[in-house]
Amino acid sequence: MASFLAVPAISTPPFSLPRTFFPTRLNSLFQNRSALSLSHSHRFGVRCSYAEASINEDSTSATIDVVADVRSERIVVLGGSGFVGSAICKAAVSKGIEVVSVSRTGRPTYPGPWVDEVTWTPGDVFYLNWDEVLPGATAVVSTIGGFGSEEQMLRINGEANVVAVNAAKDYGIPKFVLISVHDYNLPSFLLSSGYFTGKRKAESEVLSKYPNSGVVLRPGFIYGKRRVDGFEIPLDLIGEPLERLLRATENFTKPLNSLPASDLILAPPVSVDDLALAVISSITDDDFFGVYTIEQIKEAAEKVKV
Repeated sequence: MASFLAVPAISTPPFSLPRTFFPTRLNSLFQNRSALSLSHSHRFGVRCSYAEASINEDSTSATIDVVADVRSERIVVLGGSGFVGSAICKAAVSKGIEVVSVSRTGRPTYPGPWVDEVTWTPGDVFYLNWDEVLPGATAVVSTIGGFGSEEQMLRINGEANVVAVNAAKDYGIPKFVLISVHDYNLPSFLLSSGYFTGKRKAESEVLSKYPNSGVVLRPGFIYGKRRVDGFEIPLDLIGEPLERLLRATENFTKPLNSLPASDLILAPPVSVDDLALAVISSITDDDFFGVYTIEQIKEAAEKVKV
């Protein structure tokens, strides 16, 4: 027979101290602020009573108390109100993961039951108060990226992500996931543009600061229903049939893959929902780290599909 003993959940420290009490670096006391960043965990106890079959019913049985900690995921999605970020937030909520979104626009204007389950925080990574979002997180996912002048692309795709990676590392967040981009077999002079240079700089930062847990996803063209200024653009009408066509003919087109820039035509598009599920897979699997190609993203998504 078994009886259950409930023990209160532990999610916050029993005391709090003002931030100014601590110096900026506490290497001598704490490493990477891990003592200040507690993972959301729940403690439960099970009290089991047992007796061997040969013992009479009136015999006193022994009791064993078992206490275990179960970690619950809490992720911070940078750019969470965007096309890719919102898909990640939605997928995470569907898997019971607590989600905090950080973006310049904050809460999106479109409705949806999952929207109410996300904590929407307006902010810019260059000026963000990380104390408000990072403590207690188990992973940070960055979808930050964009186009513009060379200087703007270096800042958005590179510097912004580097700032985020270092903040996550300082707060002891165990995992960082970066949404990057496929290189399309482009010539080196094209990969030297601010867009690709910024992305690769961000990748390098993730992999150096998180060598055993950092994740870089490199999708190609991402399709789905994208909202722009209140209008919905059905990119899936192009992306989905194109993905099916390219996958059906990949055995015939493989010899062309080595040609410069061939992937501009031959790289299969990636569904935004599959990309989001690949992120979920990377968060929940401790053995998931490193750089993932388009094919590997698809495989990771399949593992967590219902």
